Amino acid sequence: MAKYSIGVDFGTLSGRAVLVNVSTGEELASSVLNYPHAVMDRALPDGTPLMPDWALQHPQDYLDVLSHTIPAVLKEAGVAAKDVIGVGIDFTACTVMPVKADGTPLCFLPEYVSNPHAYVKLWKHHAAQDKANQLNEIAAARGEKWLPRYGGKISSEWVIPKLWQILDEDEGVYKEMDFFMEAADWVIWRLTGVQTRNSCTAGYKAIWHKQDGYPTPDFFKALDPRLERVVEEKLCCPITPLGSKAGEITPAASTLTGLCPGTAVAVGNVDAHVCVPAVKIDGPGKMLAIMGTSTCHMIMADHEALVPGICGVVEDGILPGYFGYEAGQSCVGDHFAWFIDNCLPGSYWEEAKATGMGIHQYLRSKAEKLAPGESGLVALDWWNGNRSVLVDVDLTGLMLGMTLQTRPEEIYRALIEATAFGTRKIIETFRAGGVPVEEFYASGGISQKDPMTMQIYADIIGMPIHIAGSAQGPALGAAIFGAVAAGKAAGGYDSVYEAAPVMGKLKDVVYTPIPEHMAVYDKLYAAYNRLHDYFGLGGDNVMKELKAIRKAALEKGESGC
Repeated sequence: MAKYSIGVDFGTLSGRAVLVNVSTGEELASSVLNYPHAVMDRALPDGTPLMPDWALQHPQDYLDVLSHTIPAVLKEAGVAAKDVIGVGIDFTACTVMPVKADGTPLCFLPEYVSNPHAYVKLWKHHAAQDKANQLNEIAAARGEKWLPRYGGKISSEWVIPKLWQILDEDEGVYKEMDFFMEAADWVIWRLTGVQTRNSCTAGYKAIWHKQDGYPTPDFFKALDPRLERVVEEKLCCPITPLGSKAGEITPAASTLTGLCPGTAVAVGNVDAHVCVPAVKIDGPGKMLAIMGTSTCHMIMADHEALVPGICGVVEDGILPGYFGYEAGQSCVGDHFAWFIDNCLPGSYWEEAKATGMGIHQYLRSKAEKLAPGESGLVALDWWNGNRSVLVDVDLTGLMLGMTLQTRPEEIYRALIEATAFGTRKIIETFRAGGVPVEEFYASGGISQKDPMTMQIYADIIGMPIHIAGSAQGPALGAAIFGAVAAGKAAGGYDSVYEAAPVMGKLKDVVYTPIPEHMAVYDKLYAAYNRLHDYFGLGGDNVMKELKAIRKAALEKGESGC
């Protein structure tokens, strides 16, 4: 009798499940649920307004994903729940929430429904940048030895700045919460009744180290005396390595999902990191870019190097036995969607409709006819700040070279090129820091649906690009870890290295750099680099000045003065 595992991928806008045959890697069914509350960046469900740089979610959406998508894939595939041996999940990170001792999110309590700090702070919540700035200054002044492991800067997207923001702006919420949880760990808690923190998010997002643990209480006291005991008060629960079994489906979770009680559940994972075995990567030197609303860049090495501006290096952070490195770009698919939603003239929408094309397809059909450099444009890909290698969310977008002759497709292509330049910057920084990048792989929606963009990337980074064989890379990766959690005795696998060659997938398609395009893009990349360093390294702080002016104007308008 065939055995199956289910992977559930919790993304920025939706959650999706995939049901996979453990013995063949065949994906029999998938199901997607768009989050009913989406991303709350302007107001809470009751209309309570949010300030700029906030990005929240509602945890009920995550439960809805479990109750909708898992029964749906079982039904579609005609698979009995008793034949599902394991479940794995992955999540955007750092996506965190304040909860009570029994796991109840504060936003579920009536007295907190209008309090923004009671909700999930999504990975792209950037309103804690001032706390990140202070943390980095204090850590550098104290010579904290862990800081270089994170490229010299802790991001405002991560646990401590977000938690400190709550303490500083609403101490009542801080005191009321018993734990500050990654959403990935909270979902595992709801499925198994076991509270744990996965070593991946703890290592990359919460400054935890396999040998050294968290930073010292003295460091947290230096940030704010009220944070001295933050680890034992808000973060204290067992940390479990990737590839481990977190627990089993409880009777309550069985009612929610339709799975059998006792089904193995893997420790939670991060959407980017979990993709690595899904494309059959099993060792160093192979970079994987997971390209969606944002992009994460994953690579492993057999040693720990301190690379400036990366998101972090964590022992066993991706696969056991290697040091896993993470870098990323905060705005990729979001970048392109913003342009289409806000900047296209009505005539383009009408022409797309007349040709029977979707607007994305129509715009790409015009942009792909342009030769590299033909637009005369170069852009900086900072519409949502810079994650790597500058680690500064207060940076903003830039488009240089526009004239009265500039057309929308030229701007669109320049935005795509900018994200590819950002990836090249990350690759070159890793190489300069002693981490070889010898092969390049891509997963995520853009890699599956947009050949033009992938060819531009190949031309700009100067490397062939291998494409994931699954449209649901993170969910497939989560299913692989679910099969490992079940173990060989139950029909699964005893290690991810056994599971990945069987269950992972690559397409036959490889995008190869075109030499004449590379020559032009080398010149454009040199221009990108000059702008990157000038605006990103303090040559001119006009971007931050403009954000400060905007914030002051909005605050004045809110006060009615």
